[in-house]
Amino acid sequence: MHVTRKVLVALILIAALAGGLTWWCRQRSRPSAPDAPPTSQASRREFSITVEATGEVTPQIGAEVRVGARISGKVVRLHANLRDRVGKGQVIAELEQEELQATVDERRAELQLARATLESVTQLAPRETERAEADVTRWKATVDLARKELDRQDELLRQEFISQQTRDEAQERLLVAQAQLKASQKTLDVVSTTYAEKKKQASAEVARAEAALVNAETRLSYATITAPISGVIGSVATQEGETVAAGLNAPTFVTIVDLARLQVDAYIDEVDIGKVEVGQQAAFTVDAFPAKEFQGKVVAIYPKAIIQDNIVKYVAAVEVDSPYEGYLRPEMTTAVDIMLESRIVLAIPTKAVKRESGRNVVYVRGEDGPETRQVKVGWKSGPWVEVVSGLAEGEEVFIEMPSDERR
Repeated sequence: MHVTRKVLVALILIAALAGGLTWWCRQRSRPSAPDAPPTSQASRREFSITVEATGEVTPQIGAEVRVGARISGKVVRLHANLRDRVGKGQVIAELEQEELQATVDERRAELQLARATLESVTQLAPRETERAEADVTRWKATVDLARKELDRQDELLRQEFISQQTRDEAQERLLVAQAQLKASQKTLDVVSTTYAEKKKQASAEVARAEAALVNAETRLSYATITAPISGVIGSVATQEGETVAAGLNAPTFVTIVDLARLQVDAYIDEVDIGKVEVGQQAAFTVDAFPAKEFQGKVVAIYPKAIIQDNIVKYVAAVEVDSPYEGYLRPEMTTAVDIMLESRIVLAIPTKAVKRESGRNVVYVRGEDGPETRQVKVGWKSGPWVEVVSGLAEGEEVFIEMPSDERR
């Protein structure tokens, strides 16, 4: 009796398992109900309208300088290496200076000689002038005395106290004194003119020697090459021991980049350049740090276009407002968004807009199923697109194109 009960229970369990298995197999073979296509409602959204552009990080004007030599010579010392930080005025390189120093010494000696000549002229010429002036004064007195003597002789001759010969001798003495006075005056004029000319020539020689010394010292200073700006050594093109020849183009020793003065050059399509203005805010990322967004603003739009891949583009300079030390480097590629305006628009998912027969259309839920509706679209913002006309707020659109049986 006990065994019969166990067999009965086992048969019941087997039947239950068989029934469950049969039901499961039928459910698996039955076709599933189709999933409803995804939809979305046309709704108001805030759009931050932007112009997207690619670009690159570049130094600002004056933030990258190629430092070279203005004279020829051998490089005896090079004080800079790649990635070294240098300050404005710091010595970068030195050229050989022996010949230049010798020229400076020679010009300095010439200046000393010219100054000595001027000093000699200044001191000696007045003495000669004084002697000539003294001669003129002495002969003037002699002429006066001879004239008075002749007057007395004329009076004595009228009174017949002297002979004609005595009177003639007095007149001769007057003529001789007058001739000497004229000669002394001419000598004084010559001495004065000569002094002025000698002083002028000596002064000019001093000025020439001073200019020559300044020129020699300037050329000597060219042998010591200093940094015109503060920054980082970006490249080194010359090594110690090399001889550089300065011609029309100064040979470049190093390139200095001021990494604290970087900007982004954004290449904007000619279709969008009319929307971009100076002062607009911008945001950009670089491939090296894709998760970090940098803020900035447009500070200039270059008037000349460039051609990239046969497309006309214009360059907008974006000043970086965010701290970027340790992140940005010249020539990094950037993805730039320039903020044009922010406004509330009627928007739907961009995927819901289809292109049919040259028209933008969407599929809306109608009373008898999906209906085709032509729409006019405007700005895009991420996955959303503005609907300018063709839809009303709250209408439901299909994100994916409905199948024929659903239509």
